Amino acid sequence: MKRHALARAGLWLTSLATATAMLAGCASGGSGSSTDASDVRSGIVGEQPDGGDPQSGGTVSYATYNGVSSLDPADRQDGGATGGSEMAAIYDLLMRYDSESKEYQPQLAQSLTANADNTVWTLKLRPDAKFSDATPVDAAAVQWSINHYLEKKGTHTQVWKATVADVASPDPATVVFTLKQAWNEFPIMLTTGPGMIVAPSSMATGTFAPVGAGPFRVEKFASQDELVLTASPSYWDGKPHLDKLRFPAIVSEQGKLDALHTGGVQVAYLRGAEAVHSALDSGDTGFVYTFNMGGVGLINQREGRAGADERVRKAIVAGVNPDTFNERVEGGQGLPGSDMFQTGSKWHGDVAGTGYDPEAAKKYLAEAKADGYDGKLTYVGLNDPQTQRSALAFQSMLQAVGFTVDIVYATSINDLVKKTYAQFDYDISYSAFNVLDESPFVRLYGNFFSGSASNVLGYKNPEMDALLGNLQTAPTDEARLGVVEEMQTLVNETSPMVTVSTGKFFIPWSKNVHGITPSADGIMLFGNAWLTADSAS
Repeated sequence: MKRHALARAGLWLTSLATATAMLAGCASGGSGSSTDASDVRSGIVGEQPDGGDPQSGGTVSYATYNGVSSLDPADRQDGGATGGSEMAAIYDLLMRYDSESKEYQPQLAQSLTANADNTVWTLKLRPDAKFSDATPVDAAAVQWSINHYLEKKGTHTQVWKATVADVASPDPATVVFTLKQAWNEFPIMLTTGPGMIVAPSSMATGTFAPVGAGPFRVEKFASQDELVLTASPSYWDGKPHLDKLRFPAIVSEQGKLDALHTGGVQVAYLRGAEAVHSALDSGDTGFVYTFNMGGVGLINQREGRAGADERVRKAIVAGVNPDTFNERVEGGQGLPGSDMFQTGSKWHGDVAGTGYDPEAAKKYLAEAKADGYDGKLTYVGLNDPQTQRSALAFQSMLQAVGFTVDIVYATSINDLVKKTYAQFDYDISYSAFNVLDESPFVRLYGNFFSGSASNVLGYKNPEMDALLGNLQTAPTDEARLGVVEEMQTLVNETSPMVTVSTGKFFIPWSKNVHGITPSADGIMLFGNAWLTADSAS
């Protein structure tokens, strides 16, 4: 049986990658000594036992951030926290991001090359890659899949349409992407939804069916409850070592961690700073990755809302203390700060965020009240203990500088999304932009571009739109950093949101799981994963 270079070369993750329990295996509660991830921004941390040669058999259960509601990547199920690992297991990725080398590597694709000015990208496909229905993964299928994603308005549709001028297939093994402007980070688009290739036969009956070319096939799916996958014998990289891959839905972060430590699951996705700290303190091994603007106070600045007045926005920004938020909401374990890109990010520059200034907040608010503003804000949040703490923290800080803050709790995550992203029925809320170091443009565009459907803030600024264009086309990291500094300056001047913290997330696993391969945005690949016997734990 053929195996990918990662597996043949002793699997570079053998000494680094992680561990879990086999179905009949033992539970793993860490190594007994804490795991130090303080100097790791993105990468594998902790001590991993030598897995030896890959073994076949067993099931890995992964409690992700939230259970998937659809098996179509185009249904906004393509991010690391929103189904990306599940979709990659079924459909694979054309490209993956190697956090160690900081380079893009071919996955389902055979290669991706750019012309001299990064305006034309040529994708070569593997000759032996087939979908689970035995049809070839050829150029026509890739184009069909991308068109399907765009027609359904998948997560990155706007970025794609603003970037890609033409997609052509000169032969069945080649896809050529011609861009509207130079972009040396274009491969990031093929590590997510547009790169999750769905077979044309998936819509043969008019109702979507999960037909992919990934390492696993769907055995059972209960929306937002459980997804069970079984190994695909026709995977281009050889049949996976694992028999099955299971994704149970566990909502509570502590519940996920408890399940990991008692053997109920073997991999867990942790976002909360307290849960991450607890896992690291337990000595767990896993993958750490860091998001910029992982905690953001949203300010609705549409016409008719309080935030339409720049003085009100400035008062909100100046009235929120990231350190206080960290203590009250994250148990003191977060990474508080008002910089869009904090120390440690490659995009951290010389321009700092405006920061906490209660006297300035009172001054701005007094000016707005003198012109008739009543000082009232409506905070919309989710009705669970963690998000209630966020709401109360914002309420107390802003009322301390003179606002009156009413809290409205949504009954479900869908209700919250409806109120904030569809109806825009809020003044302030708390969310995350989760901007990636490997490609800051993608999510900055989604959140700040005037015409973006994901612009929950209602922020419209021609200068920001121009800066976003410059950010995308910047030819070097130095040039891109210069643009980021200009963006921070503009954010300081216009106060579109409150930057509260950087997010540091952790995906820990048990000690007898090996060969998990991280990609961009916290998407984990299991095609080369295997389990050692329970004695190894």
